Amino acid sequence: VQLQASGGGLVQAGASLRLSCAASGRTLSRYDMGWFRQAPGKEREFVAAIRWSGGSTYYEDSVKGRFTISRDNAKNMLYLLMNSLKPEDTAVYYCAAGTLITTTIRLRDAYNYWGQGTEVTVSS
Repeated sequence: VQLQASGGGLVQAGASLRLSCAASGRTLSRYDMGWFRQAPGKEREFVAAIRWSGGSTYYEDSVKGRFTISRDNAKNMLYLLMNSLKPEDTAVYYCAAGTLITTTIRLRDAYNYWGQGTEVTVSS
């Protein structure tokens, strides 16, 4: 499956952005999906994930209540709505797909497919 992330940009603190991830090659409904981010000089970290059915979602603590992950399997799309953005959310955001279990859904190395990343910059 090929993934393409989009929707990043430069915004001020407190603003909102919605990231999108388009999948092609195979139907997205086969896979659990996640968003990760990588800030300059840091490792790629988990942000949010959603089960193939959309029935369960998972979030990193610092984004809970601000970010919402969702998917539209009919359109082969994954989304990340980011509200109340903070300067510390500045990073390149990546979408990823895999067949996962609860204990691995937050683990970067558990995902098989990755998009190219979209850059989010939040100014203070």
